[in-house]
Amino acid sequence: MARLAEREIATYPLRDYAFCADGERGMVVGPDGTIVWLCAPRWDSDAVFSRLLAGDGGFSISPTATPRVSGGYYEPGTLIWHTTWTTGAGDVECVDALAYPGEDGRAIILRRIQALDEDAVVDVCLAPRAGFGAADVTPAHLDDGAWTWSTGDIDVRVIGLEGAQFTTDGALVGTVAVPAGGSHDVVVELAARGGSGVREAAADRPNPTGDLDPDALWSRTRQAWSEVVPEVRGTAADANVTKFYALAHGLTSKHGGMVAAATTGLPERLHGPRNYDYRYAWIRDQCFTGHTDAAYGGHLLLDGAVSFIAARLLADGENLKPAYTVVGEPVSEERPLPVPGYPGSTPIAGNHANEQFQLDGFGEVLALFAQAARVGRLDDDGWEAARIAAGAIGARWDEPDAGIWELDDRWWTHSRLACIGGLRSIADYAPDDDARQWRDLAYSIEARVQGTCVTAQGAWKRAQDDDAPDAALIIPALRGGFDPQSTTNSRTVDAVLRDLARDGHLYRFAHGAEELGSTEGAFLVCEASMALALLRLGRREEAWRWFERVRGRVGAAGLFSEEWNPLKHEMRGNLPQAFVHAIVAQVAIELGR
Repeated sequence: MARLAEREIATYPLRDYAFCADGERGMVVGPDGTIVWLCAPRWDSDAVFSRLLAGDGGFSISPTATPRVSGGYYEPGTLIWHTTWTTGAGDVECVDALAYPGEDGRAIILRRIQALDEDAVVDVCLAPRAGFGAADVTPAHLDDGAWTWSTGDIDVRVIGLEGAQFTTDGALVGTVAVPAGGSHDVVVELAARGGSGVREAAADRPNPTGDLDPDALWSRTRQAWSEVVPEVRGTAADANVTKFYALAHGLTSKHGGMVAAATTGLPERLHGPRNYDYRYAWIRDQCFTGHTDAAYGGHLLLDGAVSFIAARLLADGENLKPAYTVVGEPVSEERPLPVPGYPGSTPIAGNHANEQFQLDGFGEVLALFAQAARVGRLDDDGWEAARIAAGAIGARWDEPDAGIWELDDRWWTHSRLACIGGLRSIADYAPDDDARQWRDLAYSIEARVQGTCVTAQGAWKRAQDDDAPDAALIIPALRGGFDPQSTTNSRTVDAVLRDLARDGHLYRFAHGAEELGSTEGAFLVCEASMALALLRLGRREEAWRWFERVRGRVGAAGLFSEEWNPLKHEMRGNLPQAFVHAIVAQVAIELGR
């Protein structure tokens, strides 16, 4: 069977891609109108469209007219993406979305082709390939306007392409003519075998296309987005806060978990070993999202984060994992993928974080629970989970851990500071006996940290045996439990700026004697955290400078990845990176006060 890759689908810089999601899965759309990434039925499933990693499978729509140039934009407060083309024969637009909110086991792709001023003809090629492109494809059948076939354990149903041809290599290929001012809908359902949708024989349905009515699906999707994304006003960057809300809801399953990003294997360093799978719900990242929602006065994301994390604590206790699937299952073991990968990467699925102990997660959880308690939204399960987290800190705070950066186990200062801050924050709202116990525990940990983890200059140092600064050390004071204007915090901020900032970029930490930026890119979560730390110190002008710099490190669709390569002005790592969007939005909220 010929590969879709042979159809000359291009690979672009990460900054050129857009993203749509429905909470249960997400798709990446290239500037040429090709959907190059979609895992189904859920985030951590094998990809059905894997062209982003040079695998097989994709869904392209593009005008036949040349020359052409493309652009795009989101409908405000949604993840509905418009790809626009200006051609010599008029302007054409393709509006893309996943029907929102998503369903378990069933993805519905909505694509509406619009001829804006002249008649238009577009080429369409739909070629789903389950198993990252490795699965076989069954013959297709056309019945009463609906195409149906299967690939691996995914059943496919399509309307809007009745005149297309199903090729011998398993692709539905055709052209669509759209009159000036008109539109044409293509709807694709991808359903897990045994789930709703395709597996019901078309002959048994009164109307094989009835539940894929495009007008109804578009209407429901827009209405649903309007119900979860607030109308943001009064921040320093309303667009960034609105984008945060849309992305956070799009990345969050109805089961509670929010994936850190939608992709796997996008390189943090070209031809290097750091390629990770972020299609899982990191406890820490979801705490960031909850804090930002609380800072704006929201509760949907805050409540969802608290509920999901509390359930994990109630189930796993002091053995809480750093990450889970969005339904609370263990993260898969790392394994190589049978695809070439995005240029410069070696793609994998699964994540080694499932084997790690990250102490700071317990502190982050308590700080989040404190935000919920502050507004009266921490229920009995939440308080029980808080007691479990505090107990885990009491039992394990002296153990080496992998830390926020998921490195080798050491006595990382940041991890202990996160626990101190979390204990103090939740104690402010706890019953007297709990509050007294938790403050005493925080005091004991702080005494040890103050005695072993402060440099001669009075700043926090990276670890007991490492005097170097680390950008993570500015984060705990942002979460509560510390005076952000304390001498130690101020000197830590200055040390990080002195040793880890270069030309307006901020790095996590120094890699031995290597020059900053030679081993990895600038970390955007560190840059946004620096803006917030400076704001809390009263250094408002500096905060604004860092804020404006970091919010400019986005792609054409306004998406952040994890890192930025200053030399090549390129995005690095998986996208969209939820916790970067969260902390940037929090800075915008606080700068606007």
